[in-house]
Amino acid sequence: MNPIKKVVIPVAGLGTRGLPFTKEIPKELLPVIDTPTIHFIVEEVISAGIEQVIFVTSKGKSVLEDYFDPSPNLENWLRRRGKDALAEKIHRIGNLVEVISVRQKEPLGLGHAINCARHVVGNESFAVCLGDEIYPDWNAKPDFVPALKRLVDGAQTLKSSVVGVVEIPKEDSTSYGIIDVGGAKLSNKPAIIKRTVEKPKPEDAPSPYAIIGRYVFEPVLFDCLKEVKPGVGGELQLTDGMDMLCKAGKLNAMLVDALRFDIGNHLSYLKAQIQSALVRPELASKLREYLRTI
Repeated sequence: MNPIKKVVIPVAGLGTRGLPFTKEIPKELLPVIDTPTIHFIVEEVISAGIEQVIFVTSKGKSVLEDYFDPSPNLENWLRRRGKDALAEKIHRIGNLVEVISVRQKEPLGLGHAINCARHVVGNESFAVCLGDEIYPDWNAKPDFVPALKRLVDGAQTLKSSVVGVVEIPKEDSTSYGIIDVGGAKLSNKPAIIKRTVEKPKPEDAPSPYAIIGRYVFEPVLFDCLKEVKPGVGGELQLTDGMDMLCKAGKLNAMLVDALRFDIGNHLSYLKAQIQSALVRPELASKLREYLRTI
């Protein structure tokens, strides 16, 4: 497997879970205090050794590319007012990573969105990150490995596609794609996935392991997506392409043991705000004091 240097981030969705805020502003710019969701994701991407971000966008999403552009006028304005630390932070954002965008002209599913990037990815293995999940290193142990880097390292060792999974309560299975690993108990070692089941009833879930928004794929995934038949609403589902990899014995699962926040879920988003504040010295004590009063 070649070194993984590209990541596809589908950002063309309507962001319905974030309405009305996301009516005009992409959900990927929802801030955790003062840092947009997409910023956390790109920093995770960089930590995995990836050098090129491919946004799959739609109308109104160019602001995501703008966020990662240099802003010399703003930097100079801040420096003239003695705000050098903030100016340096803005400078770093504008030089984090190379950004390319491609258009998904119709909302035809996650599989279709990823396939829109095929001509940019080429015949290379690549990562995929969904734009509404973050895996920050707050209060992490010294040996912490970011979620995507763990998958990238695993994929390179296995020479195979790998998806991240977390263990969930069975009653939550109707909200996730669930993997079948033949009854195996996952630990730190990867496991071959036999099949995936999209949002099964709890009694039908083949395991407690849910697919999360971090993946590493070999380029053969694109060939699988070409074979996928459109489903409800004409959409091409990524899970159908993944099932083809499963049948060929070419898809592994790795358990991700890290903080995870689903920014599209209101409670999870609120937890992210609180936990972020509790690791910031200028906010932590005052927030704890406030929380004790309510």
